[in-house]
Amino acid sequence: MKIILTQEVSGLGTPGDVVEVKNGYGRNYLLPQGFAIQWTKGAEKQVAVIKRARDAREIRDLGQANEVKAQLSGLKVTLTARSGNGGRLFGSITPAEIVDAVKTAGGPSLDRRRLELPGHIKTTGAYNVQVKLHPEVTATFPVNVVASK
Repeated sequence: MKIILTQEVSGLGTPGDVVEVKNGYGRNYLLPQGFAIQWTKGAEKQVAVIKRARDAREIRDLGQANEVKAQLSGLKVTLTARSGNGGRLFGSITPAEIVDAVKTAGGPSLDRRRLELPGHIKTTGAYNVQVKLHPEVTATFPVNVVASK
């Protein structure tokens, strides 16, 4: 089965890629979850739109990725969240909240889907968050979660 990916699927490809998968995997998982669309000649036009959007938000090259890594290394990111006794949060910290906190701390804008959290962040404390900026560059920066007063 030939499909066009609309979202990044690990081990398969990135948005806009035309890939060949087994019929059951495409029909039962990728298409219903919205990760892909059926390949047609008309859908080829949509591939161009998807790739343009991806290029706009993707970091251009290795040099730019290293610049962003340098910006992130000197950053102090602090998140305030409501918590109960013992520092346990009401809910958990999401990648979108971390991206917003990086922006407010004066850092670069990041894609939340490229963040790799060290598990679920459900307590206050210091955490190291990784972001995959480029296939060859991964940056790590500290995130401090504090309780709101």
